[in-house]
Amino acid sequence: MASDPFNYPNGSSSSFILVGVPTLEAFPICLGILFCSAYIIALVGNGVVLLVIGLDKSLRDPIHCFLCMLAVIDVVMVTSIIPKMLSIFWLNSTEIGYVACFVQMFLVHSATSEESGVLLAMAFDRYIAICHPLRYQRILNHQTIAQIGLAIMVRALLFIVPLAGMVTKLPYCRSLVVPHSYCEHMAVVKLACADPRPIRFYCVSMSSLIVGMDMAFIAVSYGMILKVVLGKKSCWKAFRTCGCHICVMMLYYIPGIVSIYAQQFGSSISVRAQVLLADLYLILPAMLNPIIYSMRTKQIHQAVLRMLFSRKVHA
Repeated sequence: MASDPFNYPNGSSSSFILVGVPTLEAFPICLGILFCSAYIIALVGNGVVLLVIGLDKSLRDPIHCFLCMLAVIDVVMVTSIIPKMLSIFWLNSTEIGYVACFVQMFLVHSATSEESGVLLAMAFDRYIAICHPLRYQRILNHQTIAQIGLAIMVRALLFIVPLAGMVTKLPYCRSLVVPHSYCEHMAVVKLACADPRPIRFYCVSMSSLIVGMDMAFIAVSYGMILKVVLGKKSCWKAFRTCGCHICVMMLYYIPGIVSIYAQQFGSSISVRAQVLLADLYLILPAMLNPIIYSMRTKQIHQAVLRMLFSRKVHA
């Protein structure tokens, strides 16, 4: 039909076909076990962080609010992709409706933008806590935290809504087989019988702008922290406090940057490597974030032990 934005080859299909991990289709059980294990770890870890912060009244600092935001985003991110991946690997259910495909795309890209914003907010929190400790509670009050959270969500929507509009309006008249394990936007756009360059330019420019700005502000925050604490007695304590945050940020940004540019310009990189890198970029931080924070953040570590053993644990 002329009014239908999706022009399907057979006239009746209204679904895309997800391949999974190209060239590794012969190992569905092993891939499923790996991704299922990562999913369980991510759910349990982030669930424990949310539960501990929710139940322990001593964990009401702004940094713990940001940790809750990060945990919720990670749960949404992995839940939007891994259950479908497991159905591909274990049930051979490769079909995904085009509405479900674009909903998944929306959730993934909005979550990645929001996670970057929360990491920036956490860096700002550490800067205020270390460089302006006497003004910490006054600057980062509940109203400010709510405004930061709202700004993070609005920014993500301003990025993803135009992208979703452009992708859904494309005519899909070629093969509907997506060589990916989820509805990655460029893998879907390549199936359209229209010029994908405007969408590619928009995605690369906006992703680079968001990630570049966030990384620049994060670098400035930690540079100012380093300038303040260097040579002081509190230097080692400040490094311990910021160390887990820096680890999480590197874990998120390095695979993310490589994945973005590999998808756009990595014609010499195999499709399998691109898909695994994109999966790693989304799943690995969500799995490791709660482990890093529960092990490296003193208050959460103690709260977890109190919850497990029902007694107060002192450092």
